Amino acid sequence: MAAMTEWTMQGTELAHCNCECGCPCQFSRLPTHGRCEAYGFVQIDKGRFGDVPLDGLRWGIVATWPGPIHKGGGTMQIVIDERADAKQRAAIDAIAHGNDTEPGKIVWAVYASMVEKFLPTLAKPIDLTIDVENRLASVKVPGIVDGAIEPIRNQVTGQPSRARLTLPNGFEFTEAEFASGTGKAVGDIKLDFANTHAHLARVHWTTHGVVR
Repeated sequence: MAAMTEWTMQGTELAHCNCECGCPCQFSRLPTHGRCEAYGFVQIDKGRFGDVPLDGLRWGIVATWPGPIHKGGGTMQIVIDERADAKQRAAIDAIAHGNDTEPGKIVWAVYASMVEKFLPTLAKPIDLTIDVENRLASVKVPGIVDGAIEPIRNQVTGQPSRARLTLPNGFEFTEAEFASGTGKAVGDIKLDFANTHAHLARVHWTTHGVVR
């Protein structure tokens, strides 16, 4: 077995799926509608793959599964910041495919192991803003995805309602702010979410897992 390239990535993440706000998957329950659909994007503040720097770059995925993720059969497309050079694109593509990562330790490796079909990786401009504390975010990738995240609203008063989840052993994040999102994916994978689950998190991932 070839030695893994050591990598690290710190930044913020936006994730938006088709589940009801709260997403039962986060509690090891089955998805709200029986199947998993999602997009997720990452702002890298500081990162490195071997000797390749990743600071300041963005990337994400659009994915769909016919049932719960753990049943497999998924289709995924990776989108990488067009500002990345060839080495940086290859590095991010490797991480998104779950390569050079201990099995089961990071969300991307878990997702990749449950994907049956990877569509061609794209290099696109990614307009991404994430404000974890205020539960606000947006992502726009021309021809691929357009989404907006906002706080969950109290159904009686309409005021923002705050919910935060801590997962001490989570393979995606240790702590995330839960939110609500509306967005569409219009590329090869079509998604249409209206006021469904989203979460925003500060993340620190490495070859060997989540840094707590």
